[in-house]
Amino acid sequence: MIYKWNYEALTTQQKEQRDELAKKLGISPVLCQLLIQRGISSAEEARKFFHPSLRDLHDPFLLPDMDKAIKRIEKALGQKQRILIYGDYDVDGTTAVALVYKFLRKFTTNLDYYIPDRYDEGYGISEQGIDYAEETGVKLIIALDCGIKANEKIDYAKSKGIDFIIGDHHMPDDVLPDAVAVIDAKRLDSTYPYEHLSGCGVGFKLVQALAQSNKIDFSEITDLLDLVAVSVASDIVPITGENRVLTYFGLKQINSNPSLGLKGIIDICGLTYKNITVNDIIFKIGPRINASGRMMKGKEAVDLLLSSTIEDAREKSMNIDHYNDDRRELDKRITEEAIQFIDENVDMKEKKSIVIYNETWHKGVIGIVASRLTEKYLRPAVVLTKSQGLITGSARSVMGFDVYKAIEACKDILENFGGHTYAAGLSLKEENLKEFKSRFEALSLEMIAPEMMRPQIRVDAELSFKEINQKFTEDLAAFAPFGPENLNPIFVTCNVMDYGTSKLVGKDNVHLKLEMIDDTLSTPVNGIAFRQQDSSDKVKSGKPFDICYTLEENTHNGKTNIQLYVKDIDTGQFC
Repeated sequence: MIYKWNYEALTTQQKEQRDELAKKLGISPVLCQLLIQRGISSAEEARKFFHPSLRDLHDPFLLPDMDKAIKRIEKALGQKQRILIYGDYDVDGTTAVALVYKFLRKFTTNLDYYIPDRYDEGYGISEQGIDYAEETGVKLIIALDCGIKANEKIDYAKSKGIDFIIGDHHMPDDVLPDAVAVIDAKRLDSTYPYEHLSGCGVGFKLVQALAQSNKIDFSEITDLLDLVAVSVASDIVPITGENRVLTYFGLKQINSNPSLGLKGIIDICGLTYKNITVNDIIFKIGPRINASGRMMKGKEAVDLLLSSTIEDAREKSMNIDHYNDDRRELDKRITEEAIQFIDENVDMKEKKSIVIYNETWHKGVIGIVASRLTEKYLRPAVVLTKSQGLITGSARSVMGFDVYKAIEACKDILENFGGHTYAAGLSLKEENLKEFKSRFEALSLEMIAPEMMRPQIRVDAELSFKEINQKFTEDLAAFAPFGPENLNPIFVTCNVMDYGTSKLVGKDNVHLKLEMIDDTLSTPVNGIAFRQQDSSDKVKSGKPFDICYTLEENTHNGKTNIQLYVKDIDTGQFC
């Protein structure tokens, strides 16, 4: 695969700001360049970035309708009304439900939680869920990570004498549901300073407001931040601003004293003695929590997260780990079927989008399949199956193409839709499928430039090997936690040479273990280039080459050192 390396040089003014920051902070100008690229141009902003503080969290009552929500919850607690915590079946929804439930159970036993079945009920608020609430005497439903478009369902609940509080982070429609409170920073009338909270983050703000209203010390709720960190990482929301603070302290909680439920997952993932990072959540912890809702019932994930003994947590974690194994096999098979179908249909290769439908595909993995197709074919992908008499599915997108807006433009032929810029869900009647394919392709043709369909690597800064010392890597570590809008920086080093000892390694020799030098350092620097066996001849040619990479800690035999994770090897494209 031939990547395009993108680098945006600093302006003259930005270079002056970089140099001024380097003097004031006493860190490498390269690292100050990274700060400038992140919109941080003053020493004070840099100090806040490097030293997140819980004092920097915003007042939860700045969120729209938060005051109404707190009054209604306090009324329910005071009158001993039964409360139902309702959430989506993914990581964000299940962590949100677990978080709010854990807090409220300190004050009432008249409490329950509900996760809709992905297959019987579908996404969001369901009539079955409302009927369950009525049957069990619920007077208040607190919906988290869903509900912002559930106008008809909220009216249905009202007809049964059940109030709703909605805590969501998805884009609302023009008309909000007729709930007691609709808490969403993306509301058009919202003045909340930060709009990228996760669904669980909204749940935490609700708990923060309850604590504040009842003069409960903030330290009483900080143990809930491990769940927020898991949700922020798994839901791929920006790790900036308030999310950076929540994730920073949430990771501290995960690494020092995680809840028993998370400890069970950590143990089953083999992360027990590791410093857990955002990447560990994305690739190990999150998928296992998700697997419950994908393969069986999302409620099992909440059951796990609320475990009261480590034995119970480990047993439930083992069950969920089995679901994850099943999910992997299913995901692999369906992805292979989808790729075969696309490759056998020449007309699909000429399009700028992929819309593919198979009524037998498992609903729980089609979002993953869509991601894999987007990655392979470098175009937005919509993967659809059949559920409850409708065609339903998930969409994923390439950088620069807002798949949510593209789907929204087709809303007159859809039954339901929702999501974010790069990931969305939808459902439609079978008779509208052909029209949807046509419209979605037309929008893709209009909005996707050729360069958006070429794999790209964003380069942050140029670095010489001599600059990679202990102080540099320690200072770089303070940029974590990494995630959207604060990605792990990618560096370029030009004109490096093989030290003579680079070689292919791994099963079938598909990985390239590198030992390299450049003009500034004669001691070899270690690197690993996964699945880049095709670059071996380039490296071993005796001629200089350029590399782009991230710096990662590598622990082997109890010894930790810094290793270059090489993303691409090229000559002349950048330097």
